[in-house]
Amino acid sequence: MSRLPHRTQVVIVGAGPSGLLLGALLQRQGIDTLVLEQRTPDYVLGRIRAGVLEQVAVDLIDEAGAGARMHAEGLPHDGFELCFGGVMHRIDLHALTGKRVMIYGQTEVTRDLMAARRAADLPTVYEAQQVRLHGFDGPSPNVSFEHDGQAHEVACDFIAGCDGFHGVCRASMPADILKTFEKVYPFGWLGVLAEVPPVSHELIYANHDRGFALCSMRSRQRSRYYVQCPIEEAAEQWSDDAFWDELKRRLPPETAARVDTGPSIEKSIAPLRSFVAEPMRHGRLLLAGDAAHIVPPTGAKGLNLAAGDVGLMARALAEFYRGSSAGIDSYSERCLRRVWKAERFSWWFTSLMHRFPEAGEFGRKMQHAELEYLVSSPAAATAMAENYVGLPLE
Repeated sequence: MSRLPHRTQVVIVGAGPSGLLLGALLQRQGIDTLVLEQRTPDYVLGRIRAGVLEQVAVDLIDEAGAGARMHAEGLPHDGFELCFGGVMHRIDLHALTGKRVMIYGQTEVTRDLMAARRAADLPTVYEAQQVRLHGFDGPSPNVSFEHDGQAHEVACDFIAGCDGFHGVCRASMPADILKTFEKVYPFGWLGVLAEVPPVSHELIYANHDRGFALCSMRSRQRSRYYVQCPIEEAAEQWSDDAFWDELKRRLPPETAARVDTGPSIEKSIAPLRSFVAEPMRHGRLLLAGDAAHIVPPTGAKGLNLAAGDVGLMARALAEFYRGSSAGIDSYSERCLRRVWKAERFSWWFTSLMHRFPEAGEFGRKMQHAELEYLVSSPAAATAMAENYVGLPLE
C-alpha cells in the first residue's frame, strides 16, 4: 500500500468490485481516491457471487483498463435456455437485441481490479475497523477509522458508499430522509460450485413442479448450479449426491443424463430479497450497489446494477471537478430510474420461474401460460431479452 494520505478527493468505502471499479474509473479522470475495506483481500476474493456481465458492465471494466483477462477467458453468450414442461426453449439474445452477455465470475472481476489498483500503487486499506463518516451534509466531509491499532482521519470532498447491504454508509444517512422498500421471498437458492464441465454451453433456467433450477458456469471446466429450496434449510443438510439428484430431477431426462457430477468446491444457501433505499445521495455521500439496492439473483442484475451506479457516479464526479454539480445533483434520480426497472425485471423473472406453494394450481397454470406466451411471441421475447442484456446508462 502506498503512503496513507491525510486528504484525498474521494474516499471509497468498500473494496468489492463496485468500489474498485469506481476507483479505477476515477483514476482515469485524474481524481485521487482512498479505498477502505473492513475485510482482508482473501476474504473479499472468497465471496462467491454472480457471473453474468451485461454489455454496460463489460464496457466500464474496459474503460477502467481492467478488461484484458475478461476478454481472454470470459465466455460470450448469445442466448440462454428456458425450460418448462420438460421442454427447452432458446431465447436468442443477440438476434433479438443485437447484444450479448459475458460469463465471467465476479471474483475474477474483483481480482483483476485489485491487481490494477495494486499496479498503480493507489492507496487501499484492508482491515479498516471502526469506519465512521463525518460532515457529509456539508462541503468538508471526513472519514475516521482504525488500522493496525492506530486511529486515522482522512479529509475528502466526497464519500462513495460501496460497502454493501450491511455496511456503515447507508446506516450513516439520516433516518428521516431515508425510505426503504423491501420484499423477502419465502425460499432460497442452494448453490454448488464444482470442477466439472457445464451441462450446456449456455445457461438453463428451469421451471419445474419441484421448484426452480439454474445451470450456469464460471468457465468451460467449472460449473455453478442452483436449486430452489426452503429458506429454513441449511447447506449442511444437503450431501453432494442429494444435490445432484435433485438438480437432475428438475431437468429434462436427456439434459439430466449429460450432467457431469463431482465434489462441491463450495455449497451455500442464498436468501432472495428485493430491496431499494431512496435517496442514493445525501450531501457529499453517494451510495452504490448493494448499499442502496438488492435484487434476487434470477435476473443476474446485482453486479451489473452496481457497475451502472459507479459508472454514473464517476461521470458525475468528473463533471464536478470540471466545474458542474449537475451530475451530482441528479445522481440519485438517474440511478433509481434504472434500479427500479431492474428490480421489476428481477421480481418478474423470479415470480415466473419459482414454485410458490401459496399460489396453488391456479398460480402454476398462470406461470405456464405466461411462459408459453413468452416463447411464442417475438414482442414478449424481445422485451425479456432487452432487460436481460441490460438497459443502457441514461
